[in-house]
Amino acid sequence: MTGSSPDIPSASIIVPTFNRVRDLQRVVRAVSDQVSALSSQAEIVVVDDGSSDGTRHWLDESAFDFQMTVLHQGNAGPARARNRGVEASNGEVVLFLGDDTVPQPGWLDEHLEAHRVEGVGRPMAVLGYTAFPAEEDSPFLRWINEYGAQFGYALIEDPTDVPFNFFYTSNVSLPRRVFEDLGGFREDFPAAAWEDIEFAYRAVGSGMVLRYLPRARTTHYHRIRVSSFCARQERSGRSAAIFSDLHPELKTFLGVPCVGRESWWTSLERPFLRAYIALAELIHGVAAGRIYRRLLDGHYLEGLAAGLSNLPDVDRE
Repeated sequence: MTGSSPDIPSASIIVPTFNRVRDLQRVVRAVSDQVSALSSQAEIVVVDDGSSDGTRHWLDESAFDFQMTVLHQGNAGPARARNRGVEASNGEVVLFLGDDTVPQPGWLDEHLEAHRVEGVGRPMAVLGYTAFPAEEDSPFLRWINEYGAQFGYALIEDPTDVPFNFFYTSNVSLPRRVFEDLGGFREDFPAAAWEDIEFAYRAVGSGMVLRYLPRARTTHYHRIRVSSFCARQERSGRSAAIFSDLHPELKTFLGVPCVGRESWWTSLERPFLRAYIALAELIHGVAAGRIYRRLLDGHYLEGLAAGLSNLPDVDRE
């Protein structure tokens, strides 16, 4: 597929999915309206990562009135799914979406216009903004979205030159040639954590710039609780161990020197921190960001320590 317009680049929207058929349906409906408006210049590629909840049946039995490619694979994780999706696509610009991040009106236009206007010379990726729906708002969700752990949009200082660790595949786009030249995402991470940031580290190191465009919005329909997010942080820590092994120069950034420095009190205080945060969910403004960070960092370091223990000859300095 090549763009029918000399100005607007053709686009391939890649959506990996696993056991979220209802969320996926909402995403596809929202994307289809924007794809249809661009006619032959845009396509959707959905990669089913071994779902068992009816996703395969819905994808195979539904009739779509827009350009959509459906792929199925055994459960191998989102990195493999995204790589396969790009391989099967044709757009000049690749846009990654989550199967629970629903694009808001104008999302696709914002991404493609940015690539049309500024995508000359130095290669550029575009990061959009993802927020939880208003009805799910809580102090904890607001903090992980704006200041850390999930995302960190409020920490972005220069939207024209964003650090590599803000490359979130729930809502990001980049030129196909950059993705292909770098070989895509590594597929040896055990969970959906750090594989996107590792790719961005290589991409920015090769000369790509990451730009933040908050007008390209998606809404994140994912029920998150403090307990489930703590478990997610432990998985993130395990993946960070692999990242540090691939790029030893990032050990400090990933927190490797902090492993083993926690006191005996660290694990004992977690129930109290969770209780305090639960209270803050009822009374806005009670919990400070440092309370959230203390709890989540503890779980992350626990996962990192477990991941490092599986690696030979680890240098933690």
